[in-house]
This record gives sequence, C-alpha cells and structure tokens, in this order.
Amino acid sequence: MNSKLDSVLLAQKKFIYQYKNLRWARGRCETYLCFVVKRRIGPDSLSFDFGHMRNRSGCHVELLFLRHLGALCPGLWDSGPGGVRLCYSITWFCSWSPCSDCARRLASFLSRMPNLRLRLFMARLYFCDHEDSREREGLRLLTRAGVKMSIMAYKDYFYCWQTFVARRTTGFKAWDGLQQNSVRLSKLLDRILLPTETEDLKDAFTLIGL
Repeated sequence: MNSKLDSVLLAQKKFIYQYKNLRWARGRCETYLCFVVKRRIGPDSLSFDFGHMRNRSGCHVELLFLRHLGALCPGLWDSGPGGVRLCYSITWFCSWSPCSDCARRLASFLSRMPNLRLRLFMARLYFCDHEDSREREGLRLLTRAGVKMSIMAYKDYFYCWQTFVARRTTGFKAWDGLQQNSVRLSKLLDRILLPTETEDLKDAFTLIGL
C-alpha cells in the first residue's frame, strides 16, 4: 500500500534544494520529511508504506506526521490477538532536525508508545551550533526516548533518490561537499548526544555495581 500524503514523488530539483547539506542553507524555511513505515505481520514478514510530507498551515511536519499516524499505523493503539499491540517501525529522512518544541512533544509521545520505534536521518541540524541551544537538548530528549538519530550520508541520499524522487532514468549525483559536510555534521551530532550516552554508561555501571 502507499499513502503518499503529498500524493506525488518529489521533483529532482526540489529534493536537491531541500536536502542539500549546506553549511548555510539559506532560504530553506520549511522541513521536508520522507518516511517509511513498517509493521510486522508475522514472524518473518513486514508490511510497509512510504511517502513524503512538508510543513503545512503553520504546522511543523513532525507534528503533522503524528496527526496522520492513525492512518499510517492502523491498530497502533489497539490490542491484537492475545491483547498484544501491533508493533511499528518508522524511518524518517528529514531536511532539518526537529526544533526544540517538536523534539519535546515527540519524545513525550514516544515514551508512551513502547510498540513504536523511530529511526531519524537528518540532512542538516537546526540551530545546533551553540552549546546551550534548546535544539541540542531536544535531540537529547529524543535519544532518551529511544529515537536512533544519524546524519544523512551518501547511501541515505541514494536510497531517498531511489524511493521518494521522480527520477525517471536519472541517477543520483553527489554535489560538491556532500561527504565533507556529512562528516562534519556527524561529528557535531556525536558531541551533542555525548552527555546522554555518558549518562547511559553511568546507569549501566551503577547496575553492575561499579
């Protein structure tokens, strides 16, 4: 099944413009979100859906996705056979990392949904250059809520190009600086999340009595 909520694949120029991992991405005032939703329907089988969204009517795309979650993940809140909830795995490819408010609301929602897992790939980090940035703390909240986060690398852009872009016969071509910017952003994300990882290690050492 395919519920593409924007109904069409992304145009090539639109994808490149919105997802280009520039250091100073001027003019990109909205967030695009490409998603894959998977549900386990048997021991070895998965059903899935995919599509893309962007900010609409003043609503950030992360919260917009949650509004459509019932349609994308039928049975998420209901118990299946034996009283067990259906389990879903969602992957996002976002042009920007979430703002602090969206991160906080996402983390709060996910903490109440143990049957829902979120994997987040980001092209760029939103307002995360300063040490005391609220957006940095928002990313840490998401990590504590179980979200796995990474910066998009070449392989992720290639996957998105193959899956979400109206590409016809045109293959994905990396722009100048893609690899360098991806490495730089990955190092920054690692530094941002380090406090959370350190806390997790402290908790682990406490449990084993060290």
